[in-house]
Amino acid sequence: MGDNFGYTYHTPRASCIFRIRQILSHVTDLFSEFSRYIAPAYHHDRCERSVQMRLYTMHKREFVMVFIVFFATLGLALFIGLAGPPITVTVQKFASQLPTAVNQSELASGPFVMKTPPLTTYAQQLWVITRIVVENKDEQSFRKTFHLSVSIEGVTRNQITSVLEQDKPHNRSRTLSCNAETCEEVTVLHLGYLHYTYYIITANFYGLDGIHRNYNVKDVIFYFKTYNPTFTKLEIWFRFIFLLLTFAVACWFAHTLRKYAIYDWSIEQKWMSVLLPLLLLYDDPVFPMTFLMDSWVPAFLDVLFQASFLCALLLFWLCVYHGLRQNERTFLSFYLPKLVVVGLMWLSAIVMATLQKYNELQDPTYSAFIETNHFHNFKVFFLLFGAIYILYLVYLIITAYAELRSMPYFDVRLKFVTMLMLIVVCVTLTITLLRFGVGVMEDNFVAQLSTHYDSSAQFMAFYGLLNLYLYTMAYVYSPSERAILESHIMKDNPAFSMVNDSDEDVIYGSDDDTRRPLNRGSGDNDESD
Repeated sequence: MGDNFGYTYHTPRASCIFRIRQILSHVTDLFSEFSRYIAPAYHHDRCERSVQMRLYTMHKREFVMVFIVFFATLGLALFIGLAGPPITVTVQKFASQLPTAVNQSELASGPFVMKTPPLTTYAQQLWVITRIVVENKDEQSFRKTFHLSVSIEGVTRNQITSVLEQDKPHNRSRTLSCNAETCEEVTVLHLGYLHYTYYIITANFYGLDGIHRNYNVKDVIFYFKTYNPTFTKLEIWFRFIFLLLTFAVACWFAHTLRKYAIYDWSIEQKWMSVLLPLLLLYDDPVFPMTFLMDSWVPAFLDVLFQASFLCALLLFWLCVYHGLRQNERTFLSFYLPKLVVVGLMWLSAIVMATLQKYNELQDPTYSAFIETNHFHNFKVFFLLFGAIYILYLVYLIITAYAELRSMPYFDVRLKFVTMLMLIVVCVTLTITLLRFGVGVMEDNFVAQLSTHYDSSAQFMAFYGLLNLYLYTMAYVYSPSERAILESHIMKDNPAFSMVNDSDEDVIYGSDDDTRRPLNRGSGDNDESD
C-alpha cells in the first residue's frame, strides 16, 4: 500500500515517559478501587472513640494565627533575653599582682595564694580558670601535661574553715596547649555551691619547670567566674512566671475535659494531661530553695525534674506517631519497648547528674580517673540509645505518613504534631550548638558547660520554647466548643458526624455500631431506616 500511494505509514511508538505515566495511572486506578477500604469511614476498624478536638474545627486562618502567636511570644522571650544581663561575670587577677608576691622563677609553679571576690548565694557557682602567658620567640606550638594541686579555705566573720586541706591529695592532671605566645585556658576548680562569702585558694603547678627554662613565663592570669546575680534574679522571676502560666493552662485544660470520661479522650489529650504536670516540675517550684537551703538537694531535684520532662516529651512523640495507627495499645506490645529506650536514656542522664554533683562535693578539681572512665561509659551509653531512639522515631514517622496521609483529619493531626516537633528540635539544636559548641562531650565538660552563655537570651529562648510548645498543643488539642452539643446529636444519629466532623472520631458511638462490617448486603437495612 505504501508503494501504491507513494508514502509509508509507521505506527508511532510511545515514549518511555508516556509508558511510565500509563503504568502509574493503572496503579492509581487500582488503588482507587480500594480507597473506601483504606480511607476512614464510620464503620472503619481504625476508628476510635475520642472527644472532638479544636484541631478539627480550625480553619487555615486560625492555624496561621496560632503559629503567629507562638513565634511572636517566642520572639518576645528572646528579646527580653537579649536585653537582659550576661549570665556570668568575670574578675581577673594577675599572679604578678597578688598580695603574696610570686617571684619570676615561681610563675611556672607557684604557690599562688588568692582571695576570691565577695560572693553571695545568687552567684550560685564559682569557676577558677587560669591562663599562662609565655614569651615564645620561635612561635612554636607545644603541649605539656602537668599536675595541679589545690587547697581551699572558706572565710567567715570569726574564723577560717578548711574546705580542701593541703595535706590531702586533691590533684588533677591538666594539659597546657600553646600556639606561639597564646596558651589555652585551664580550669583550676569548680565549686557547685557557695557556702562562704570569701574563699582563699592556694594553687600549685607541678611539671611546668621545663617551660620556664625554654620559654619565658611572663605572667599567670586567674579568672574568677560566677553567675551574674542580676541574671539569677531574672531566672527566678521568669521561672515563677512560667510556673504560674503552666498551672493556669493545666487547670484550664483539665476543666475543658472534665465532662468527658478518660476512655473517650484522644491519645494527644491523654498525653497532655501528663505533660502539663511534668512541665510544672520542669519550671521547678522548689528552685528558690536553692538560695535558702545550705544543701545540694534542690539542685539535684532541678536536674531530676528537667530530665523527667524532656524524656516524657521524647516518649510522647513515639506514642503519638505509633498510636495514631494503632488503637489496641497494650502495655507489653505498645508502651514497654518505648519505655525501655527512653527510660535508659533517662537513667543514664540521672546517673551522670548524680555523679557530677557527688564529684563537686567531694573534690572541686574532679578526679581524672572518675571523670574519664565513668562519664565516658555513660556518654557512650546515652548516645547509643539516643541513636536508637532517632531511628525508631524516623521509622514511626515514615510509617504513619505512608498509612494515614490520605485519611481525613489524620493528616491534619500528623502535620500539626510534626510541624511543632520540627520547630522544637531545630531551635533546641541551635541553642545547644550556640551554648555548648561542638565539643560538648569533651573531658571536663562539667565545669565548662555553664560558662558558655554569652547572654540570657539562650536561657529565655529554651525555657520559653518548651513552655509555649505545651501551651500551643493544649489549646489545639482541647475540646471544641461544639463538642458537647454534637456528642448528644451523634449519639442518636451517628450519620450526622459524617457531614461535619472527623469520621475517625466516633464520639460516644455505640460499640455495636463501630464493629459493623465495611460491606453489608443490599438486603441488610438498619431498623432505623
